[in-house]
Amino acid sequence: MNVPTPLADPGDLAASAALPARHHLPSQLRTTTVLDVVVPVHNEETALGPCVRQLHTFLTRHFPYGFRITIADNASRDRTQEVARELAQEFGDVMLVRLEEKGRGRALRTVWAASDAPVRAYMDVDLSTDLNALLPLVAPLISGHSDVATGTRLASGSRVVRGPKREVLSRGYNLLLRGSLAARFSDAQCGFKAVRGEVADQLLPLVQDNGWFFDTELLVLAERAGLRVHEVPVDWVDDPDSRVDILRTVTDDLKGVWRVGRALASGTLPLDRLRRPFGDDPRDRHLAGVPGGLPRQLIGFCLVGVLSTLLYLGLYSLLRQGMGAQAANALALLLSALGNTAANRRLTFGVRGRERAVRHQAQGLLVFAVGLALTSGSLAALDTAAADAPHSAELAVLVCANLAATVLRFVLFRAWVFTRR
Repeated sequence: MNVPTPLADPGDLAASAALPARHHLPSQLRTTTVLDVVVPVHNEETALGPCVRQLHTFLTRHFPYGFRITIADNASRDRTQEVARELAQEFGDVMLVRLEEKGRGRALRTVWAASDAPVRAYMDVDLSTDLNALLPLVAPLISGHSDVATGTRLASGSRVVRGPKREVLSRGYNLLLRGSLAARFSDAQCGFKAVRGEVADQLLPLVQDNGWFFDTELLVLAERAGLRVHEVPVDWVDDPDSRVDILRTVTDDLKGVWRVGRALASGTLPLDRLRRPFGDDPRDRHLAGVPGGLPRQLIGFCLVGVLSTLLYLGLYSLLRQGMGAQAANALALLLSALGNTAANRRLTFGVRGRERAVRHQAQGLLVFAVGLALTSGSLAALDTAAADAPHSAELAVLVCANLAATVLRFVLFRAWVFTRR
């Protein structure tokens, strides 16, 4: 097995980054294994031979770098292993990895983790995806433009032939991912994906699923870590002989969505290990006289502000039933301020990782003190003017005071709390 030229000099990496900066793979790697294509199979003695021969012919004729095809046999009980050995003997760049346990995710993790190729891909044995999409899939990874690439059957440029049941299930599942996990990719489970080697080495240990949800978890964690996910519209024809247990797959996927969503919400996933060095992202660059993403920050700040205001008003109304107005206001503002600072840190100003998180919260509490002074002063003024003012008047005064505090909060967040170092 050939060992590829290293992608980057470790001495050049930033001390806080776990991943190197992306670079175009050198053209001298034409005789080195650049692409490792994994074909996971379970009891596919009939389909395996035609698939590998067609894939090998395509890569030999059209792929400009060295490649390897790895057959990942998932505990097959028919002649799949024997057919795979025959193919490995027939082609020098075809190899077999045998696993004694089933699971597509387990097979991909095992082979990708052991591979030395700088780009690692996989495709289903039925070759439902047209192979002409293979070069567009891996080109952004070879060029250093992207970290993960996936085929999509749901983009406007895709051409798909399949039954209505699978179409409805696929679109419904991806809508669920958008609503529950805030996924931005359009097709989670297209069996046509690739990942850069250094990304796979850091990302795979975070992916827990060993079955069909593996694809979804991989893409969700990559997106949440700030990695670039490239989507390729594909031509895809449904396999009428598919043996996927749809009911079991749907059940397992829902369990996976719940598990990943809970882990993301609790912050237990160490996504910091997937950071690139500072400066690899063009958003890290500061140009004199050019505001750093001001329009996007304003939109994000307004959305977070609306949600935290609703949270604040709900908490105030709830707490007001058991305590005085000043105490209810202070406690409701404190709780909503903690959530507001955390949300603005990540969503509005794009601060990733745990570095300086405590300091940001402390600064956010000082900003909260300004808001508390404005709102408490407004309540005191209302009480002086009308001691028996109704609850609706209290809420109206608090909303106005919060609007003034919001403008000041954005200025302080941008110029002081989350300013660039």
